[in-house]
Amino acid sequence: MQRITTPLGEVAVSVSGNGPAIVMLPSLLMDHTLWAAQVEHFAGRFTTVAVDPPGHGKSDRLTRTFSFDECAEVLRAILDGLAIERAHLLGNSWGAMIGGTFAARHPDRIGCAVLMNGTASPPPGRQRFEYGALLAVARLLGGIRPPLTRSVVRAFLGPTSLRERPAAVRHVLAAARAVDVRSVSYAIRSVVPMRPDQTDLFATIRTPVLVVAGREDATFPLPEVRRMADAIPDARFQVLDGAAHLVALEVPDVVNKLAEEFIDRHA
Repeated sequence: MQRITTPLGEVAVSVSGNGPAIVMLPSLLMDHTLWAAQVEHFAGRFTTVAVDPPGHGKSDRLTRTFSFDECAEVLRAILDGLAIERAHLLGNSWGAMIGGTFAARHPDRIGCAVLMNGTASPPPGRQRFEYGALLAVARLLGGIRPPLTRSVVRAFLGPTSLRERPAAVRHVLAAARAVDVRSVSYAIRSVVPMRPDQTDLFATIRTPVLVVAGREDATFPLPEVRRMADAIPDARFQVLDGAAHLVALEVPDVVNKLAEEFIDRHA
């Protein structure tokens, strides 16, 4: 792990392999370990940079909310800190939103982007209420504890993973239980109720983009992810059956093959 100074404090990154760089940005409540299967797959050909996002994992705790443009500057600081001029990007959920922001704001620093389970849309009222209630209860409990863990698991994993992938369930539970609720609450507020409409911004993206959706995703259902893909000029859209909100964790072999083929074709 390395620590890099960014506009949102020091951010921890796990760097492996050699070759062209691939930066991997996870979802809310997740850290760099979400990408373990992708690091293992790509490190033979690429330099992989798996990120603990601000307020998560071994990165500094958050003390305020932030904008998506600030998150894009965090990514730029990571590239600068590692002396990487240009990188491909894998992003999940929050990571996908920031990947799109970065591609629009810094087209000279990005190669291909694979954006999974993301959105370009502002949050609906239902989502604002649900996450606000989750934060309130988490603060009362002093962390993400039962019965909240059940809600978190069902937000991230669909019926197939709940039934057939116990390792994925254990991963989500462990990650959720490990978070610092005070720190993560700033991230949740920034990414959910404060989330901007990025449709017009994403229309300016010119880098090759693959948008991936899990058919069982309850957090960002298929039509919402499709709208994100439609907003990005010439983006390719791929739906994965039997997966939900964390496709890189749920169906890693499928994601690895898709991402590798896309990067090889467009790099």
